[in-house]
Amino acid sequence: MQDGLVSLLGLGGPVVLTLLALSVLALSVIIYKIWDLHNAGVGRHRAIDRAISAFDGGRTSEAREHLRSSPSHLAPLLIDALGGSARDKTRLTAEAETRLARAERGFRLLDSIAQVAPLLGLFGTVLGMIAAFQALQEAGASVDPSALAGGIWVALLTTAGGLAIAMPTSLALSWFESRTEADRLMASVAIEAFCTRSGSDKRDATASADLVLTDAS
Repeated sequence: MQDGLVSLLGLGGPVVLTLLALSVLALSVIIYKIWDLHNAGVGRHRAIDRAISAFDGGRTSEAREHLRSSPSHLAPLLIDALGGSARDKTRLTAEAETRLARAERGFRLLDSIAQVAPLLGLFGTVLGMIAAFQALQEAGASVDPSALAGGIWVALLTTAGGLAIAMPTSLALSWFESRTEADRLMASVAIEAFCTRSGSDKRDATASADLVLTDAS
């Protein structure tokens, strides 16, 4: 295996070595983000959905219990939102964005790898084709087609390597982004529901108290 790797690096040169390093980096980041998003409970909304349903039904204590049992990193924030008001909505939304930005760390690196790997592979192919045609020119009339074909397939090897890195990296990034975007939407819906309703309840309670005092006077 080691001899095959050395042979591959000899064929592709520094471009293949760079692509190999990018593949190891991409795989490491993907594995880390799977672990990180799982621990943060990203995309796990069942308890939050139940909390919203309970809160809409007027069962605030039950909604709070659902949030306490939720594995989502948004749950502590939404517990605070339960007792909030419309005035607190901006602060809570900003804090939710901060939590989501923390969950999205590493996404830009994966995006860069997915974009650079095919270009780097194409760059290696262009260098290989230049070398192949230089050899063709030096051979003059005694051209060996098999040698030319060998140079071309070696040149195309880097393009294949770049695409092999970019495609799974892009797919993994799309999956990660879909989960964090679902969290962003859930946070927006929950904060809107909790803060708007809580603020309305507080205003109604204040209005009722004022009415009672007015009647008493």
